[in-house]
Amino acid sequence: MAKAIVTAAITGSIHTPSMSPYLPITPEQIAENAIGAYEAGAAIVHIHVRDPDTGKPSSDMNLFREVLTRIKSRCDVIINTTTGGGLGMTTEERVKAVPTFKPELASFNAGSINFGLFDIPDRMKIEEWRYSWERPYLTMTEDFIFPNTFKSLKEFAKTFEKNDTKPEAEIYDTAMINNVAYLVEQGYLKKPVYLQFVLGIMGGMPASVKNLEFLYETARRNFGDDFIWSVCAAGRHQLPMCTMALTMGGNVRVGMEDSLYASKGVMAKSNSDQVERIVRIARELGLGVAAPDEAREILGLKGLDKVSW
Repeated sequence: MAKAIVTAAITGSIHTPSMSPYLPITPEQIAENAIGAYEAGAAIVHIHVRDPDTGKPSSDMNLFREVLTRIKSRCDVIINTTTGGGLGMTTEERVKAVPTFKPELASFNAGSINFGLFDIPDRMKIEEWRYSWERPYLTMTEDFIFPNTFKSLKEFAKTFEKNDTKPEAEIYDTAMINNVAYLVEQGYLKKPVYLQFVLGIMGGMPASVKNLEFLYETARRNFGDDFIWSVCAAGRHQLPMCTMALTMGGNVRVGMEDSLYASKGVMAKSNSDQVERIVRIARELGLGVAAPDEAREILGLKGLDKVSW
């Protein structure tokens, strides 16, 4: 097996500031967390940005530029920009970072999903919200579809191809593997495809070993050996599912986008807390952990010298 690639998803657009005092919000905090994750062993950092005054997910290219520039000035980590953005953003807002910055890698959400976060306020029992946008942002998802139609998938794929950005296909359910296979067949995506199995989101596949095995076998039936895969899982499922992925020969994503905890009952104070744990587990399993340039070779990326920031 090639060395395992560890990705850290730094802040995302699911968790809100009231859920953790450690959630990175400002460009400086996001960049520092990304650099810390790299120092702990992450080869890739997945980047969203937030309004520094309110913590609300943002599509402001100036905020992206500040984060990307800060990271690049201090390390050679692979930067994976979001095209998922924040819930309710337009497709134009979501994909804008790709033509603007021409990153080596970016997320490519492979199908539509009922993306449910509406149960979080009751589950977390937050008594007081720091900002007025937080609770409505979560509760509106009871009647929300995260749209990724075949038309938008084709448009996104063309944008990725034009800017020599590799898609990381986010797979929330089995049918999305078929969507990727269709896009490959029609010439919109190229093999080897890079698939990320996203488990434990309400509206997507539950986080279980059997579901992970089913996703992997479905990918094998569609792509043979011509794919690379990774796993991320929400909340308490993060570490168990990532550990399972390592034992199956896959790659892993941790980070505060997916879980706010470093261990049971202990909040992560930074993304590096989670990276350190999964790197230790990989090494206990006798696996190597890929450095950024090794991950670039595994994924066939164009190199940091060809980005536009």
